[in-house]
Amino acid sequence: MGRPLRIEFPGALYHITSRGNERKSIFLDDADRLRFLEILKDYHDRYSILIHSFVLMDNHYHLILETPKGNLLKVMHGINGRYTGYFNRKYERSGHLFQGRYKGILVEKDTYLLQLSRYVHMNPARAKIVKKPEQYRWSSYPAYIGKDKEYKWVEYSWILSNFEKEGKSAKNKYRKYVEESFNKDMEDPAKNLYGQLILGRDEFIEKIRGMFSGKCISKEIVERKRLLKSPTPEDIIEKVAEAFGVDRDLINEKNIRGNVARKAAIYLVQRYCNLRNDEISKIFGDLHCSAISKVSTRFKEELAKNKALAKIIRRLESIVKT
Repeated sequence: MGRPLRIEFPGALYHITSRGNERKSIFLDDADRLRFLEILKDYHDRYSILIHSFVLMDNHYHLILETPKGNLLKVMHGINGRYTGYFNRKYERSGHLFQGRYKGILVEKDTYLLQLSRYVHMNPARAKIVKKPEQYRWSSYPAYIGKDKEYKWVEYSWILSNFEKEGKSAKNKYRKYVEESFNKDMEDPAKNLYGQLILGRDEFIEKIRGMFSGKCISKEIVERKRLLKSPTPEDIIEKVAEAFGVDRDLINEKNIRGNVARKAAIYLVQRYCNLRNDEISKIFGDLHCSAISKVSTRFKEELAKNKALAKIIRRLESIVKT
């Protein structure tokens, strides 16, 4: 199974989820939960992480944490490792406690932190463990709305400052914001996820992708294709038009038969733009998704027979891959 990519830089914000192996419980009693919170506090103090929200469920947990020092790997390895050691000693067991590596989504703070905090805090209510999230003890939410004592190591200020600068008014407004989702289907922020690990606007995604420009990413990384810089379909169509000496409009004509430049453009866009077939079909005049695969497959077969055409495509590939 491919390894998830970890993106680290100072000030990065993450939504962390870690589940029990085989979906088994990782917290068997309140003492376990208290021990886990003690570990969070310790790592907050030692590594200067900012913990915006947390929820401890029976077989998994959610954290929203920020790393001013860009040290996520060290922090998460320590948190899960120390808790596993505690759990194994207490229950006289050995081996893995957590299901593989934790899931860490990189989040654009200004755009998604508020929405994501609501989603995380609603977990116990969505799971029908409680009717209202404030009734769930093992969450940062009760303190957010003034129903419990604040943890000194939880960063309440940024989320609450979206409503008021400080005080009871900010807590009441945040509570109202969360409760608005009680009687309606709450949108999962993860539906806007890019490459399985980035949650943010296009500008933020491009900024993160730019960090990998010119760098080698292991083939074991599951998000590799999405994060490597890709040429745009427009760039490829333009280069194909130049190489074949045709007008760009000809490439967009729906008549495939005999239109070698159009076939070449479809082949190269599918190969190098990291787009789904339904996305590519819209670029080329709403072709059926299956037609994209057929055109690419047949064009590849044609390249094996036509050396002159293969030479043109190799030259185009050398351009679009740089």
